[in-house]
Amino acid sequence: MKENKHTDKITAVLSVVPESPGVYMYFDESGNIIYVGKAKNLKRRVLSYFHKVQDNPKTILMLRKVRDIKYLVVESEEDAFLLENNLIKKHQPRYNIMLKDDKTYPWLVVTNEPFSRIFLTRQKTDSKSHYYGPYPAVMNVKYLLQMLTSLYPVRTCKHFLTPETIKKGKFHVCLQYHIKKCLAPCVGSQSQSDYQKNINAIEEILKGNSKKISKMIYNEMQDLAEELKFEEAALLKERYDLLENYSSKSIVASPNLYNVDVFSFDESGDDQSNSSDNSAYINYLHIVNGAIVQGHTIEYKKRLDESKENLLGMGIIELRNRFESNANEIIVPFLPDIELLNVNFNVPHRGEKKQLLALSEKNVRQYKLDQLKHAEKLNPEQRSTRILKTMQNDLHLSSLPLHIECFDNSNIQGTNPVSSCVVFRNAKPAKRDYRHFNIKTVVGPDDFASMYETVFRRYHRLTEEGESLPQLIVVDGGKGQLHAATDALKDLNLYGSIGIIGIAKRLEEIYFPEDSVPLYLDKNSETLRIIQQLRDEAHRFGITFHRQKRSTQQVESELDAIKGIGPVIKEKLLQKYKSVKRIKETPQSEIADFIGKSKADLLFKGFVIAGMTGTIANN
Repeated sequence: MKENKHTDKITAVLSVVPESPGVYMYFDESGNIIYVGKAKNLKRRVLSYFHKVQDNPKTILMLRKVRDIKYLVVESEEDAFLLENNLIKKHQPRYNIMLKDDKTYPWLVVTNEPFSRIFLTRQKTDSKSHYYGPYPAVMNVKYLLQMLTSLYPVRTCKHFLTPETIKKGKFHVCLQYHIKKCLAPCVGSQSQSDYQKNINAIEEILKGNSKKISKMIYNEMQDLAEELKFEEAALLKERYDLLENYSSKSIVASPNLYNVDVFSFDESGDDQSNSSDNSAYINYLHIVNGAIVQGHTIEYKKRLDESKENLLGMGIIELRNRFESNANEIIVPFLPDIELLNVNFNVPHRGEKKQLLALSEKNVRQYKLDQLKHAEKLNPEQRSTRILKTMQNDLHLSSLPLHIECFDNSNIQGTNPVSSCVVFRNAKPAKRDYRHFNIKTVVGPDDFASMYETVFRRYHRLTEEGESLPQLIVVDGGKGQLHAATDALKDLNLYGSIGIIGIAKRLEEIYFPEDSVPLYLDKNSETLRIIQQLRDEAHRFGITFHRQKRSTQQVESELDAIKGIGPVIKEKLLQKYKSVKRIKETPQSEIADFIGKSKADLLFKGFVIAGMTGTIANN
């Protein structure tokens, strides 16, 4: 029983995993993360674990211990790579042990030396050096390093350079100097202060302050041009253009965000006062050194009319205590109804902090959607009730439209006029209750009179038999058809007790009785979708009946016209051969064996006469 409970929980999660890039986490019975993985498509990747036969014993063993699945959605596949790496380093899941030997994501380090070096590294070993990153792609960081060293030549050698060792003349220039990649501080060709200016500029760029450096280069370039030093100004112009074209940012790895909390808020049930689904959702992201190391969403069930500011404040306290956060800056969508000591609340309107808030909001919306899908799968009636409440509000109905009926007329140039009535209960087709109507009192193609007859006959019978009446009637047609149906309800003294609307085909506008101004619903509206489904189903049902009627009439008239072929022989032939066409294509000898030679002679003689008559008529 316990195992079934866990299986049901995992199955429920698998049914709502989004098709987005992100990171997924598997939890064991104790609530510990046992595996973290990345995916370009979360749904496809996670389902592959549970819907395919696994060959790896380690994977099989891990899946046996999975009791819960959680995930974080991100903007891109690169962000998913970086987030996975951060979470593995933070939580060290048991089944990610092999990843410890893999390469970690690269950093750029500026060493703590008199003549600092800058290079790519995957290990943070020196606490006094400055590290920037991590970067999600090696190619990106290599390009960045190449650009920085092109802007500001720095040494690549590993000599221990100090003013003292340089004065002793222990070093010689290398190839980097000759190809102008280094200004040879090792032999005193570049002063320590000038070298440090270059390092300071590089670090400003790595901190995200490239615009500041661009402005400095631009001003220096203008000064050189005014002094007619055009060659030097041209060199700075190349540097300026290179820096302006540079862009290497990641929302998950903003290096200048050291220790920040991000919270976002969403809620449901606020658009419907009588909705039982009245919840608040709060997402939390914790940023350390520009990387997301924690993410979680909680849900509050509202019991009173709490304000969103109060609910957000409650969520911030709960999540900061749960994850033991001491961040001094909290990014929020609006100011909460709390004050925290030595904490600054920031409501960003632009920039990277606004991007982080947008990412948190994306996660809280996804969680809200997942919870709604969970609830609707566990209780399918909940979805129907929600849709019907929306319909009630959109169409201004006095009661919930649990029972809806839709009418449509079908005829071709006035021949074989029929009508159809389809029935929806709880927003779903109830096909057993569908009805066909042969129009009896109308001569010729009169849609309005046909609609009146059908509606009158339908509800006159339901009333006489004491059957339940619908809460909503939908008429396929515009004002004319709606007026005819309304007249039928008035003559039955039912008008006012049943809601009734018409849907026109041209612009899908909704008409109400005695109102010339139509209602235009959003094309994505669930109310419009249900009405369109009713209309299309009534049309399909009516057309099918009309075709059957014409086909039966055609068959009956052709066989009935042959003298000597009575109802019994006709029924035997149609049961065996299904159509007149197949009877004609069957050899006469076979027909004779089936119904007798004399009847077969009469039958085929009749076909010949009918064919000749048709030829004469056509001529």
